[in-house]
Amino acid sequence: MNPNIRLSQGEKVLGTEYTILDFWQWGFYNILTNNLRGIFAEFLVASALGTVNQSRIEWEAYDLIYKDKKIEVKSAAYIQAWYSGKPSKISFSIGHKKEFDYETNKYSPDAKRNADIYVFCLMKEKDPTIINPQDTSQWEFYIVPTTKLNDTFPQQKTLTLRSLQKVAEPVLYLDIIKVIGGFC
Repeated sequence: MNPNIRLSQGEKVLGTEYTILDFWQWGFYNILTNNLRGIFAEFLVASALGTVNQSRIEWEAYDLIYKDKKIEVKSAAYIQAWYSGKPSKISFSIGHKKEFDYETNKYSPDAKRNADIYVFCLMKEKDPTIINPQDTSQWEFYIVPTTKLNDTFPQQKTLTLRSLQKVAEPVLYLDIIKVIGGFC
């Protein structure tokens, strides 16, 4: 199978009676898990930018490209799949990372923030009885150019919500393209 071919829900898993949709429903049913929420946040940003036709590359140094800008998407939520009765503290990873070059099969010598823009996606709902990751009104998006992160938080590895709110205002899903477009 070519790794760049998109699967469709009706495709059969060869040698079984199941389809790719069955696999997706079995393995990816709970968007509140940390890894799937992060991927879903990337999807939300890609859908807002009209770039869902780009294939997602798991270990790329950034998550999306819009026009000529590399975008890193981070997510956090008050309610987790393993909800313990009180909301989680919100923080986002912003540490410097080495970029992997797929052509040379090597990491860059220097660690840095490899994207041009960061989009911090907060699943803001705190009521576990109504939380719905598929409802974009339950999300806030904070969009920050990497230059601002580098100037304000040059060596920080994590960013609390309070610190983030000092450098960015939350925007709605429908405003993501307008704000990011302003940086392009």
